[in-house]
Amino acid sequence: MKLTELFIADIEREAEATRHVIERVPEGRNDWKPHEKSMELGRLAVLVATMVGWVEFMVNIDEFDIAPKDGPGYQQPEMESRAQLLQMHEEALQRAITALRNTTDAHLETNWKFMARGHVITDRPRHIDIRDSVINHLAHHRGQLTVYLRLTSTPVPAIYGPTADEGKEAFA
Repeated sequence: MKLTELFIADIEREAEATRHVIERVPEGRNDWKPHEKSMELGRLAVLVATMVGWVEFMVNIDEFDIAPKDGPGYQQPEMESRAQLLQMHEEALQRAITALRNTTDAHLETNWKFMARGHVITDRPRHIDIRDSVINHLAHHRGQLTVYLRLTSTPVPAIYGPTADEGKEAFA
């Protein structure tokens, strides 16, 4: 199986779990966070909704500086509603799939550079950053978001298995 096909299958499968979590994000609580050092709920929800879209620039550009010295860096969109989050996710998913369909495995073996303020954070093959910085990283933050759901008394959806709120009947 080609890397491109593998990644498309992975992100499509993970997209279903991401949708289920996004569908539960409480509206009107964007500023809520469980601890002063924690990310705000709205920012985390947008990150989870849009992270898969990072594949597009990992495939289509050779380097990305998230916070360039000479200008504004990446500006994360604001969350206004669950519907908007779901739309952001679908658009990011389609951009990722399109980028993967329009590239080759040989290109995914070439390096991609991620920087902040001109300092290199990673410089490694694209396929590694897609796996580590998108797919695995998304699972991490989606799990973090499920903790936020629990702490806001929002039912947590089943993802890889049942939760205390959903999916237990399959194991009864």
